[in-house]
Amino acid sequence: MTADSPRRMLEQHGLRPKHAWGQNFLDDAKVLEDIVQAARLGPDSIVVELGAGLGHLTRALLDTGARVVAVERDRDMLRVLEETHAERLTVVAANAARLDLAAVAGTRPMTLVGNLPYHLTSSILFEVLEQHGDLVRCVFTVQKEVAERVAAGEGARSGGILTVLLGVWFDASIVRTVPASAFHPPPKVDSAVLLLEHRGEPRAEVGDEAFFRKVVKAAFSHRRKTLLNSLRSDPELGDAATVRGALGAAGIEPSRRAETLGVGEFARLAGALRQSDRRA
Repeated sequence: MTADSPRRMLEQHGLRPKHAWGQNFLDDAKVLEDIVQAARLGPDSIVVELGAGLGHLTRALLDTGARVVAVERDRDMLRVLEETHAERLTVVAANAARLDLAAVAGTRPMTLVGNLPYHLTSSILFEVLEQHGDLVRCVFTVQKEVAERVAAGEGARSGGILTVLLGVWFDASIVRTVPASAFHPPPKVDSAVLLLEHRGEPRAEVGDEAFFRKVVKAAFSHRRKTLLNSLRSDPELGDAATVRGALGAAGIEPSRRAETLGVGEFARLAGALRQSDRRA
């Protein structure tokens, strides 16, 4: 155990991990190094760290010369973070799941990193979607199963809503897996470092992004059902005849399931459904 290990730092400050907040502190120097390397930072970079905790990753990010905005909502952790004195560090008391990134960073574009609490991962990833235009890349440590789903690729059986939605604007890959033993306290599952590289252009033109997301969510609402039946579960998308007609116009068999579609197919489907809605 090193002098600045999470266990030792918690003991020094009379603190304990808050299990209700999903606090598992990364205690592996090699994993920290791999996260920083994946973030590809330099002196001109701006990086926002979500859930900075005790500041282990924060200090590694500062070593790159980047300007670091460390976001943390736990007052106990904020007290520890404020002991890290660096001209290029700004500590912000805020909830990482509800954050105006441009306002926090003060400029754009930026890199987003963080060891995300498992229970907030989906919320944060949906926020990434809403604010993707401000981002260069994201490097997140998340539950291994979530990372594998997001990085599954188009048409993979293990894919899900976020595979498609993030796939419009990001290229997703797994940097490395992280065993539970790399954390204090160890979680019950393994993790992985997920890299999201923002694309210069969307993978497909989706037009109305809000409507596109509505279609994707409806398609995945009943994974065991066919697209025709899943889409019919949202009455705002039309009746069976309308949905069947839109699927035909998009060149998609009604018997297929959501996880077999790529971003381009979903874009065509959303466009066809939107056209049907406008004619109605």
